[in-house]
Amino acid sequence: MTAPTTTITSLEAEDLKARLARNEQLIIIDVRTPAEFESLHIRGAYNVPLSMLAEHTAEFASRFQDGVVLVCQSGIRAEEARERLASAGLESASVLAGGTAAFADAGGDVVRGKKRWAMDRQVRMVAGSLVLAGFVGSRTLARPVGFLSAAVGAGLTYSALSDSCMMANALSKMPWNKTSVTPTLETTVNNIPVATGAVTRS
Repeated sequence: MTAPTTTITSLEAEDLKARLARNEQLIIIDVRTPAEFESLHIRGAYNVPLSMLAEHTAEFASRFQDGVVLVCQSGIRAEEARERLASAGLESASVLAGGTAAFADAGGDVVRGKKRWAMDRQVRMVAGSLVLAGFVGSRTLARPVGFLSAAVGAGLTYSALSDSCMMANALSKMPWNKTSVTPTLETTVNNIPVATGAVTRS
């Protein structure tokens, strides 16, 4: 009796580092925002923001094959990307545990640019600041200021239910999150090689 094939969905940083050292044909897809990618990314990775992948899942799933590793800041967005791709028929993609930071900490080859906060950290900072301002304002200025905290709570609830984040979308347009190159669907798809071919890392 043949043992069932197990699909690996999590990959440790040390394992990825070793596989790249052996020149395995891997395609590393970084699903963070362009600003996060520009700040720090694994050398040779391709930036496919999660918002773009979510909108064109079938197109990306048809292009990817075996050897795809999904990366983000911590693994949460990469896992969401893996689930979306799996629903479109790609079940062999792996997620880098601990994200880009874990790979860098493991001594992996990374490219560093202008340092920025990760988007999830920016969202927590803004949301927390608005809630705190609403609470303090309701105590020191006027009670209606407290509705600011309620508005943020409602926004976060909607974000969870709709699996979207309006605050992240707004923050991505802020000057400090602007990048020299903004990826489009056409340039992104054209830059990513088909997994069965040789991958040139730069």
